[in-house]
Amino acid sequence: MGIKLNIHKTHRQYTNGLETIDTEGTTVGDCLEMLIELFPRIKGALFDRNGRLKKQIDIYLNSESAYPDELKKK
Repeated sequence: MGIKLNIHKTHRQYTNGLETIDTEGTTVGDCLEMLIELFPRIKGALFDRNGRLKKQIDIYLNSESAYPDELKKK
């Protein structure tokens, strides 16, 4: 399934200035994995050393907060 990720302006430095990225996946986590494959430097901005989403990162799915368990949301 094609998913469009909207990249916050503070993270566009990792996506070569792109505001949106088209990805594939069934969960938010799948889409973020694809984003990291395309732009490896963004991983450190999104995830902590233990592989957990950083506390300051907010994920929205269809304009609603995906918190908690953001990475598992479909």
